[in-house]
Amino acid sequence: MTIKPVILTEKDFVNQEELLYPFEERGLQFGDGVYEVIRIYDGNFYLLDEHIDRLYRSAEAIKIRIPFTKREIKERLEGLLARNKVDVDAKVYLQITRGSAARDHAFPDDIQPNFYAYVKEIPRMMDAMLEGIPVLSQPDIRWDYCYIKSLNLLPNVLAKQEAKEQGCVEALLHKDGVVTEGSSSNVYLVRNGKVYTHPAQKNILHGCVRMRVEQFCKDLGIPFDETAFHLEDIQFADEMFTTSSIMEIMPVVSVDGKIIGDGTPGEVTRKLQEAYEKDAAISDEKSLFQKVIEQDA
Repeated sequence: MTIKPVILTEKDFVNQEELLYPFEERGLQFGDGVYEVIRIYDGNFYLLDEHIDRLYRSAEAIKIRIPFTKREIKERLEGLLARNKVDVDAKVYLQITRGSAARDHAFPDDIQPNFYAYVKEIPRMMDAMLEGIPVLSQPDIRWDYCYIKSLNLLPNVLAKQEAKEQGCVEALLHKDGVVTEGSSSNVYLVRNGKVYTHPAQKNILHGCVRMRVEQFCKDLGIPFDETAFHLEDIQFADEMFTTSSIMEIMPVVSVDGKIIGDGTPGEVTRKLQEAYEKDAAISDEKSLFQKVIEQDA
């Protein structure tokens, strides 16, 4: 998973080794910033507008003024792909912090934000999407404003690490038994053909793929219910899945070692995966469904 050599900053395009900021940098010292991860398929952005819109919402929520228009950022990101000659599946990571200043909890009024973005090749998680993943439930100990995609991710990191140490791919977070989302994904339960997920409130991230899933369900005539479910409801689930820019639409086949449904990706999940591939213009030779057909043959 190669990181491309050209990095985009608030000033210009630079090579990796030229990207330097002072040690008194508020993103580094306070986590005082926001970020986005944007998926790329065959050198083309997927859901770019949705990610940039969310970047601006997050920045506004913590009083960071982005020194570019949305159009300028999108043009610069397209330039980043062009300069790195990106024509494969990849991701762009971008972040903007309040900037560099003497360490003080209160921030100066005239501080200039720091911005950078880079491209990293990353293949689709084909085997996992084909077979499904195990997840581990964990208490949700994060702050109450998770709709802001901030750099403060230590609780997410610890939950993901615990899941990894227990042989799972993702952590399923809950507050007093009410499932909120995953450590780096949104979470859904399917029962009797209906998709349930936590409402898009301040205590979860309003995922860009999540918004597309809601539209896919509408287009396919699948009921989509923004009603939170509980850990105890999982025993009655026919299917479960998670979504994110990297996981796409990922089947969940077990929670805390307990099998979901028959232990394989379900019909609703497969329909949504197919809708995702069409929406993202995934080429036939890279399609998950070619593998599904081969598996079922």
